Amino acid sequence: MSTSPASSPSSERSPSSERSPSSERPPSDTSSPSERAGDRDATAGDLVERHLRAGWWGLAVFIAVGAALELLHAIKAPAYVDAGRETTRLLLRLGHAHGTLLSFLNLVYALTVRARAAAASPVASASLLASLALLPGGFLLGGVWARGGDPGLGVLLVPAGAVLLFAGAIVVARRVSRRG
Repeated sequence: MSTSPASSPSSERSPSSERSPSSERPPSDTSSPSERAGDRDATAGDLVERHLRAGWWGLAVFIAVGAALELLHAIKAPAYVDAGRETTRLLLRLGHAHGTLLSFLNLVYALTVRARAAAASPVASASLLASLALLPGGFLLGGVWARGGDPGLGVLLVPAGAVLLFAGAIVVARRVSRRG
């Protein structure tokens, strides 16, 4: 049994259930400059929290990666220290180092946004967070699946992470350089 759309109860609307045109307008259309500044501060606060979490958790993860690499070296694990595994060692160390430094960079960005809310940018935030995953992740994946002197395909993530890191740095530098 089918019901025509005109006769269905959900298609009937009472005038009171319709929204007025003024209620459909986003709040920013009528907000004052001080209200918009409050929204920017809320966004800046969200970015600070996000980058503090990413930075500290990233630091914890990459400290653990570094400790695991030290353990592999200490026990002379053949998969890590044997001749012919130089590419693996190099890429794993690069992943650890880049991850640690990018974790610190996310902490620095959080402190920068806290000090100067004008530095807050969703583009910079997304770029820095993506580079935190892509750069070290590409090195680590390239090292885990390295064959002979060739890195694994995961290393293809590295250039994308580098471009995003560069873009994020440029956006933050421009925002911090603004006067006013």
